[in-house]
Amino acid sequence: MKTIAIVIAENAVASSITDTLRLFDKANELLLASGRKKMFDLSLVAFTKEIFVGSKNLFFKADKTLDEMVHADLIIIPALLGDVIKSTQQNRHYFPWLIKQYKQGTEIASYCVGAFILAATGLLKGKKCATHWMYSNEFTFYYPDVTLVDDKIITEQNGIYTSGGGTSYWNLLLFLLEKYTDREIVIAITKFFLLDIQRTSQASFMMFRGQKGHGDKLIEAVQEYIENNFQEKFNVTDIASKFSIVRRTLERRFKNATKNSIVEYIQRIKVEAAKKELELGRKTVNEIMWEIGYSDMKTFRDLFLKTTALTPVEYRNRYNKNAS
Repeated sequence: MKTIAIVIAENAVASSITDTLRLFDKANELLLASGRKKMFDLSLVAFTKEIFVGSKNLFFKADKTLDEMVHADLIIIPALLGDVIKSTQQNRHYFPWLIKQYKQGTEIASYCVGAFILAATGLLKGKKCATHWMYSNEFTFYYPDVTLVDDKIITEQNGIYTSGGGTSYWNLLLFLLEKYTDREIVIAITKFFLLDIQRTSQASFMMFRGQKGHGDKLIEAVQEYIENNFQEKFNVTDIASKFSIVRRTLERRFKNATKNSIVEYIQRIKVEAAKKELELGRKTVNEIMWEIGYSDMKTFRDLFLKTTALTPVEYRNRYNKNAS
């Protein structure tokens, strides 16, 4: 029997708690139906017996307080709502308990921006982590000692699991379920809940937000120039000359400020422009390629695939409602 403690975090996304209960409850049903024993013992855990979640009109009753939950095989931290830094601090009651449990051998999983709680404990230091792509800049700012893989759906390292944004926690749940049971149960669950078992990346959902909160005014000006002129043919040397700065100095300052090289930044701006055109669906892939400054289809397609995990045609078919 696997003991699973689901943290009732303040400002939690309620569905990320209830969906977890539903999945493991259904897994227990399927195990019993196949002649096996139930495997999962679920508990809602909080620092108090009643806690409001997401809205002042919605609250959960904890099965156990932190003191009563002596040991769990797996602790799950749900997704959070609102100001992620404020929500993380509101849940600081859990930090010592999470650290203690992990040191005792308990595995810990976080959903979406619940990773901020996990990172605040220090348990993610030196480890890889996924979170919602929209909060990647904030995460790397507050937790620079954690390796953020912002295109991934799932990470696993030393008994700590994290999932990407939105409903990607379902994919983490399926991963954990297969670890504890078998492929047959996982497939049955995916059919029951109509889940996509193959999704491994959130790259196609990501919108590139040029990092602007770094305070380097020169680099902000360079970013603005790139964003307004990405269709033109220019290179790093051209940009350095325009802004009267040594190329090597520009590259170093740009990387420090944005966490991207200048070439990477230009590429991501071009891909973002292409994505918007593909979503509108009014132009061919070839026309879009030329408009954003590429002349070789293979180069454009490879870059687009690397950035979004989809080809341009696949992206258009998925996100343009008029695509055939």
